[in-house]
Amino acid sequence: MKVPKRIQPLVEDGLVDEVICQLMSGKEATVYMVRSGEDILCAKVYKEANKRSFKKAAQYQEGRKSRNSRRARAMEKGSKYGRGQQEEAWQNAEVDALNLLSEAGVRVPQPYGCYDGVLLMELITDDNGEVAPRLNDVTMSAEQAIEDLEEVMVYVQRMLCAGVVHGDLSEFNVLVDSYGPVIIDLPQAVDASANNNAKSMLIRDVQNMTLYYSQFAPELLKRRYAYEMWSLYERSELTPETELMGVFAEQTSNADVDSVLNEIEAAFEEHEANLERLKTAENTEME
Repeated sequence: MKVPKRIQPLVEDGLVDEVICQLMSGKEATVYMVRSGEDILCAKVYKEANKRSFKKAAQYQEGRKSRNSRRARAMEKGSKYGRGQQEEAWQNAEVDALNLLSEAGVRVPQPYGCYDGVLLMELITDDNGEVAPRLNDVTMSAEQAIEDLEEVMVYVQRMLCAGVVHGDLSEFNVLVDSYGPVIIDLPQAVDASANNNAKSMLIRDVQNMTLYYSQFAPELLKRRYAYEMWSLYERSELTPETELMGVFAEQTSNADVDSVLNEIEAAFEEHEANLERLKTAENTEME
């Protein structure tokens, strides 16, 4: 096929030898199958910011830091240079996340580099060498659904232990090869400790996956992995080896208002007594 304009510089630099076909076009990028030497890779061409339909992008960028102070100031001011730097940071975020999560034991495509808004990475295939299907195109038995959800939850757990929340995880952002699920699409991944939306995003990610797998195994709807994980994470008790049970008991008892008021009243009386003692001591000294 004709080489897309954004990929042409990679062809000229010898990074890409041939564009074989377009695989998909989504809200943030268009993905192509390309040949680089003897390797068949994936080329993800990010759409420009004004052409992306990714909603509430600012929520995802909260907490992301730039090591370059001049760059950070420009990004905050929204200047032309700053917008360019913000766009570059958005694109490089996926490479950083893929490298980090691969080291953390999460199954993700191997990245080879991001060049002027084009990410070259591993093409996930099935046993026949065909492009691996997305999870939303896969049917399975109840047993397989339970096994795969548990595996995905392990990946989400490892991501959280590495300080990352996917932020847009669903059956459309998971591929399935002969070894199981592979997590994809991470430019919007957020810092779990620095982003105030991280908890709600984690809950949504887990709910999306649970709802999808539950159509094959309805009993999965009872699992509460997100709340279990986040509770352990907040208490610094979550590790990659933690065995999740999918169970979480919320605090449902009402606050003992009378007890709280009694404590406040006792504290006030003690404060007043201390003031009275101080006043008495001052009067004694004056005498």
